[in-house]
Amino acid sequence: MSETAAAIQAEFTKLRGIRGTFTALLLFIPFSILISALNGWSAKGAIESDSPSLRSDFTPEQAGLDGILYGQLALIVFGVLIFASEYASGMMRVSLIAVPRRGRLYAAKVAVIAVAAAALAIPVTIVSYLVTQLALGTHGAPIDASGVPRALAGAVLYLTLMSLFAAGVAALSRSAIVPLAILLPMVLAGSQILSVIGATKEIVRYFPDRAGAQMVTANSDDAYTGFLVLLAWTVAALTAGYLRHRRWDT
Repeated sequence: MSETAAAIQAEFTKLRGIRGTFTALLLFIPFSILISALNGWSAKGAIESDSPSLRSDFTPEQAGLDGILYGQLALIVFGVLIFASEYASGMMRVSLIAVPRRGRLYAAKVAVIAVAAAALAIPVTIVSYLVTQLALGTHGAPIDASGVPRALAGAVLYLTLMSLFAAGVAALSRSAIVPLAILLPMVLAGSQILSVIGATKEIVRYFPDRAGAQMVTANSDDAYTGFLVLLAWTVAALTAGYLRHRRWDT
């Protein structure tokens, strides 16, 4: 086994042993599926009662993709804790004794985040979509409806990149408080609020979550642009995090 493969294997073992980080990863599953079910049931009731509370741009296809946008909060916490928990506890020193080459250790952690996030995102994204359609009943849409397969694939990629972006910010700040205080409010509501304010409407389109959300939008014309913007944010965050990681004890 190569040293890099051994480092990745060690990081997977460590992930299973750190309760808080592993729990954050697993919480993505119930959060996404439960919110998707509630979203579907709520929309069905609104449709059948002709309620004005139903969004004017509602489509069953998009409703099936909205649940994971809330579930992603758990993946952001997961990405942050992979780095922040070791900096806070001092375990990073132990990790560096086991894997002295900082670049290799950093790459191993990034690989674990990407694989773990994608491995969960693939089934959870599909199940969440199907659960929403089941809750919608006769108002639902099939999984092969126009634009849905691409949006499902985009959702998996979006969730993986957002996890990596959060990890990069955590590595840069060496803390969980700063990235969580910025990223969670931003993803939950902050960028959405800014997107309806005239002075910030154009700028916020290039925020990582707003640009990436186009990847999770059925039949979006800006999906590939959104991917490139989010990819640029992720690469920048991971690069900055690595440069700080190299000088961790200085």
